[in-house]
Amino acid sequence: MFKLPPDKIVNTGDLERSARRYLPKMLYDWIAGGAGDELGLRENRDAFQRFRFLPRYLRDVSACSISKRLLGRDFGGPLGIAPMGYAGLFRPQAELFFARTAKRHDVPYIMSGVSVASMETAAEIAGGNLWYQLYTTADDAINADMIRRARACGCGALVITVDIPVAARRERDIRNGIDIPPKFSARTVLDGLLHPAWTLLYLRTGGLPVMENWAPYLPKGASGLDVAKFSIEHGYALQTWDHLRRFRQLWPGALVVKGIMHPDDARLAREVGVDAIIVSNHGGRQFDRAVRSIDYLPAIREAVGADFPMMFDGGVRRGSDILALLCLGVDYVFSGRPFLYGAAALGQGGVDRALEIFNDELAGLMRQLGCLDLDGPGLETFMIDGLEQTRRYPRGE
Repeated sequence: MFKLPPDKIVNTGDLERSARRYLPKMLYDWIAGGAGDELGLRENRDAFQRFRFLPRYLRDVSACSISKRLLGRDFGGPLGIAPMGYAGLFRPQAELFFARTAKRHDVPYIMSGVSVASMETAAEIAGGNLWYQLYTTADDAINADMIRRARACGCGALVITVDIPVAARRERDIRNGIDIPPKFSARTVLDGLLHPAWTLLYLRTGGLPVMENWAPYLPKGASGLDVAKFSIEHGYALQTWDHLRRFRQLWPGALVVKGIMHPDDARLAREVGVDAIIVSNHGGRQFDRAVRSIDYLPAIREAVGADFPMMFDGGVRRGSDILALLCLGVDYVFSGRPFLYGAAALGQGGVDRALEIFNDELAGLMRQLGCLDLDGPGLETFMIDGLEQTRRYPRGE
């Protein structure tokens, strides 16, 4: 089926359209869809539309830098790759593509707790640029061993995702028969036949892949279906602040909590000893009527203080989205779907192209504005609220 080569991909929307042509509908919908009415999914994108930027001219922007400091080290850019579950189903070795892009561009990649490739394999490629997302289980021994493995392979941070107390109700997935095992109908079989490139690759590589981070906790030789069932049965475990304190004791490195939206939860996370938070509503996939994460950034910043690392993911599709978040006081940004679309449609070249697009757009916008770097004072003065025309002042003023 026709697909655009990487050098013809102009924006992240092109990556999505290419993935939509390549993937069967049930798989495209799994990536693109959200919970309930998908109101949260739409609002994540729409939230960025109100922001405008105020340029300063007659500045030498030849030395413009997009590097960003976070958790005691300098990264090559302000955008990392967010965790995306089961990425290797959409394109074999997708997680390793993410790891390679992260290492090449010196940005973090958060490997999903329900990835296909193992953290050990990805760490051989990405080194400390690999962060591991722990999906906690009801079995404390498995939790402790996952943390041990992440430490042993040199992960740069451990990320605890807290916004999945129950399985989400995603209506696209229900209609498409997404389940363990999948519920195939004549329509889904026909759709697979109409997408032969993906279907043939899926069959040639053995069908449903094994989630290698979970496989060690089942008998040797367990199938992809067996491991998937096990991860679902164990993956929606009760989490409390006591669990987080325990993880803090087990993990000596940078500990990040993902899914925080309430200012009081952010403050408690810092008190527990967490090193950073990721403000997120799970990309609109988990809770349809959650507040827009971006609206609570000022209150969260006030709760944790100016010196505490506050990151963000959800709806980021443009370099301008990244800069808007940095102007709002965010210290680092993550995006997920564009990278998975790139991996599905074009493999390694698609993932590389996604990050190149983000970085090129960001650098071009910075030069247009007269913004020379992302860690200097007064970054907020480049942005105004497009609806209320409210000036954004630097933190601490």
